[in-house]
Amino acid sequence: MPGNVATLKEKNNKFICNNHVGAFKYSIGMNIKQIAVIGAGTMGNGIAHVCIQHGFSVNLIDLSIEALEKAQQQIEKNMDRQVKKGILTSEQTSAALQSLTLTTHLEEGVSNCQLVIEAATENPTIKKSLFISLDKVTPADCILASNTSSISITSLAAVTQNPSRVIGMHFMNPVPVMKLVEVINAYQTAAAVSSTIVELSRQLNKIPCVVNDYPGFIANRILMPMINEAIYSLYEGVAGVESIDTIMKLGMAHPMGPLQLADFIGLDVCKSILEVMYNGLGNPKYAPCPLLVNMVTAGHLGIKSGEGFYNYTAGTDQKVVSSRFL
Repeated sequence: MPGNVATLKEKNNKFICNNHVGAFKYSIGMNIKQIAVIGAGTMGNGIAHVCIQHGFSVNLIDLSIEALEKAQQQIEKNMDRQVKKGILTSEQTSAALQSLTLTTHLEEGVSNCQLVIEAATENPTIKKSLFISLDKVTPADCILASNTSSISITSLAAVTQNPSRVIGMHFMNPVPVMKLVEVINAYQTAAAVSSTIVELSRQLNKIPCVVNDYPGFIANRILMPMINEAIYSLYEGVAGVESIDTIMKLGMAHPMGPLQLADFIGLDVCKSILEVMYNGLGNPKYAPCPLLVNMVTAGHLGIKSGEGFYNYTAGTDQKVVSSRFL
């Protein structure tokens, strides 16, 4: 069975674990075949999906066996949908799933990889701890990437012995559908590492856009103030939920209104990203709207909690404006 947590040692007869200090050797366009993805949540399973879909072998790593099994089921479900749409054949899906391995063991999961993509919880302490560990147990020429949407790549690189191999790969949700990968160069990232990740992104049929490491990068530095302003417009009574979203969809050709998009992202995530930009740039325009703060405090986080600006109890396709905003 693809993804069986017991198969990893059977696939790899020995593991290479280096506690390395010193020069990090790499080459532009280095041959990446084996990728580890850390975190089996929405982003992690989406990243694993696109990697195995495009011919890479993936070790998907999480602390929870249940989370790994759920991720495998989601990948299979999404690939079945691609088969029905004619994007993949059944044979391609079967081959892709055979290249997926699940494991709860970090050291074993990364030891044979040329690239590790970290997609763990959006928490600086957790991510720094992971990068300290990864620096010790990955091969010396393995690139370490983070899928963070806001946390400083430079700060993650700084906790490693070889910061030049650390980079950001910010995929968009849902990963199998969205074409963009925001490639974030830390202050220390080597040019060859950046070039390799750009080329890899293209191999995944994505469009890479390279940016430098400052709070919010580009995607969220522009997106989050727009979402925050939409929330302020609701908070100040300028317009209602549906009017705000409809104006942005019909007037600005956005596929989804900013309030619905905030629900989709997670209001807690939006608040966290705004706080990163506010603290990092010191500009009050990035301070989260008080309404957003109250909603997060109350546990109304959007789709993940069943209610945000919209109510999703009947399903995401049957959303209605939350009663508190009518």
